[in-house]
Amino acid sequence: MIQFDNLSQEAPYLVFKDKYNQSLKANQKAIEAICISSYSSKKKEVNGRYVNLKFVNGRKFIFFSNYKSPKSQEFTQHNQITASLYWSKTDTQIRMKAYIEQTSSEFNKNYFAKRDKKKNALAISSHQSSPITSYEALQKNYELSLLETNLTECPEYWGGYSFTPYYFEFWEGHESRLNKRETYELNKGKWIHGFLQA
Repeated sequence: MIQFDNLSQEAPYLVFKDKYNQSLKANQKAIEAICISSYSSKKKEVNGRYVNLKFVNGRKFIFFSNYKSPKSQEFTQHNQITASLYWSKTDTQIRMKAYIEQTSSEFNKNYFAKRDKKKNALAISSHQSSPITSYEALQKNYELSLLETNLTECPEYWGGYSFTPYYFEFWEGHESRLNKRETYELNKGKWIHGFLQA
């Protein structure tokens, strides 16, 4: 599930919450799964991957990652991303364009201290996306990490990312592919509402 705190009352955020509630009521599985696409200016390529969206705080959408991972390096190189969710139970797709930045160290520490210790052990033991000799080696590192006396202390290389959208598209699937596509685009501080052809 996604936690909403002090949600912005601007139109696209209210639409997002409404779509979320509809899908939650429909028992959507993995409702927090969101595809984040970033650009590597060094390799001149786009990469996408699914992460767990944990919070929508005000206007910011927040997930967590290893700060030394390839995606984190790409966020540093190019701070614009796209984010997409698809909720099959309601045939709803939400697409966003956004600017991304790291969350504060204090926020990271507070969240890490409250997390399940097994998840923290993995965050500590795994150098995310780095090569390893085998899956068994990964398991061994994890098991050793579980023996650590302090699994609530957040490592410096782990933390949150918050992205602030400047564009939303809400897509609803309909019969005969007569799909509804509703958009909101931020222009000089105001959200411009529109529709796209199917």
